[in-house]
Amino acid sequence: MSAEQRFADLGLVLPPVSPPAGNYTTAVRTGNLLFISGKAPLPVDGTPPKGKLGRDYSAAEGYGLARSACLDLIAVIRSKLGSLDAVAQIVELHGALNAVPEFEEHAQVLDGASDLLAAVFGPACGHARSVIGVSSLRNGVPLTLKAIVEVKPD
Repeated sequence: MSAEQRFADLGLVLPPVSPPAGNYTTAVRTGNLLFISGKAPLPVDGTPPKGKLGRDYSAAEGYGLARSACLDLIAVIRSKLGSLDAVAQIVELHGALNAVPEFEEHAQVLDGASDLLAAVFGPACGHARSVIGVSSLRNGVPLTLKAIVEVKPD
């Protein structure tokens, strides 16, 4: 089954690609690699999420926030490649969590993104991954994701 078909079967809708928060682009393709800039969770009722994991959000809520940011990341993939089926492999996923020093459930939070990528891209999703906790992120967002994607040959 294709990634586009899996995405449709999940009943999800891609948001419009969020604009960059500074002087950069949402993604850069070089050769067969697509480097996707940091994406934050989507706004809820027009309001971007703000706060820290371990204080304002639990790990379970963080899972949902990571899934939300991943939808924006997937929207970038489709906008840059024209189809999710152009993905050969999700190479790497990196997460930065705006967390209190005592927070230790980083992996569980980032599973929200990894699980969505696995559901959409199936076998092409066996990615490397890293996640770090940081003391702050732009505009107080609770997390950001970035990724490297291998593109199928034309």
